[in-house]
Amino acid sequence: MASLRDIKTRITSTKKTSQITKAMQMVSASKMSRAEMNAKAYVPYSEKIQEVVASIATGTDASHPMLVSRPVKKTGYLVITSDRGLAGAYNSSVLRHVYKTIQQRHQSSDEYLIIAIGRVGRDFFVSRDMPVELEVVGVPDQPTFSDINTLTKSTVDLYANGACDEIYMYYNHFVSAIQQDVTEKKVLPLSEISSASGKLTSYEFEPNAEEILEVLLPQYAESLIYGALLDGKASEHSARMTAMKNATDNAKDLINSLSLQYNRARQAAITQEITEIVGGAAALE
Repeated sequence: MASLRDIKTRITSTKKTSQITKAMQMVSASKMSRAEMNAKAYVPYSEKIQEVVASIATGTDASHPMLVSRPVKKTGYLVITSDRGLAGAYNSSVLRHVYKTIQQRHQSSDEYLIIAIGRVGRDFFVSRDMPVELEVVGVPDQPTFSDINTLTKSTVDLYANGACDEIYMYYNHFVSAIQQDVTEKKVLPLSEISSASGKLTSYEFEPNAEEILEVLLPQYAESLIYGALLDGKASEHSARMTAMKNATDNAKDLINSLSLQYNRARQAAITQEITEIVGGAAALE
């Protein structure tokens, strides 16, 4: 049985750990609130640009390479993870899904490439000798478009230059503070684009639809990636908040258990001392 000093030390260290996890829970809750607001505020812009692109693509005879599917020789996988751990199953769920998908679809590493956002995902793929073409680490908790502008342009260029023939994106979609769903979304080609509201608006084009698509389609593809990153950040903070809450609750349960064990050991020690004193007094009589 552990000594009273050992049990007391464990209780003290567990209390300090619970204070840390409680603070991390509160910080993550604050960050989640801001990240959720950012993600929701971005939705109107995303829906509007999708409506405009869909109206031009389906309402005119204009064509663009990003709207046309081509034979797939190489697939790109854009994976959004975090830079830090302590977020429960946030990273492992999306990485497990992507890894399983790649194993099922491809026989060789020459058939795909990976674009990694987040240190955890980057390290996961590098450690398995999987081809990481582009990477971004150190993304802020409240990212702006300029933070990933270079990566989004490079990702679209990979498709435009023929380095890959389709690009899929994987991230955790924020549903609520206790639910985040792994989501797969096809970024390019935009062959199945449609208006988010289901209604198409008639537009007049100047100078012409082709030139507008030339500028608008890359921006739309980039907006999909940025919107997913905002969504993923909200999921990351909510997952970390939940993980830290569970850690704090577990610490409290452990403290209660250790306190009970400490009191029992202390009572046993007192009883033993009384017994020894009584026995010693009886021996002197």
